[in-house]
Amino acid sequence: QVQLVESGGGLVQPGGSLRLSCEASGTVFDTNTMGWYRQAPGKERELVATIDRSRVTDYVDSVKGRFTISRDNAKNTFYLQMNSLKPEDTAVYICNVDVKDWTGRYRQYWGRGTQVTVSS
Repeated sequence: QVQLVESGGGLVQPGGSLRLSCEASGTVFDTNTMGWYRQAPGKERELVATIDRSRVTDYVDSVKGRFTISRDNAKNTFYLQMNSLKPEDTAVYICNVDVKDWTGRYRQYWGRGTQVTVSS
């Protein structure tokens, strides 16, 4: 089995920072592309940032220059550093990872999400 567990969410004031983590555990032989998504109440899930195995990154325009995605392959852990947070960043943040699992194939897994609330 493979599990993705996010952590690091919380309540922060506008302009503040948070660092989210997503750890893949269980039968993980390798990880490929990873993405952070977010979903705000009443809105569709949005892809925020991605990073591939070569550490090539991509971001949605609304977070460019403020968010940084990174990975530690040795720990099967991925991060999202969020700076200059705005109230519109409030959402549940969910990680998605291509994992080579016990089947020997790459399959996508989802975490359960961590709440980020930006409010004064």
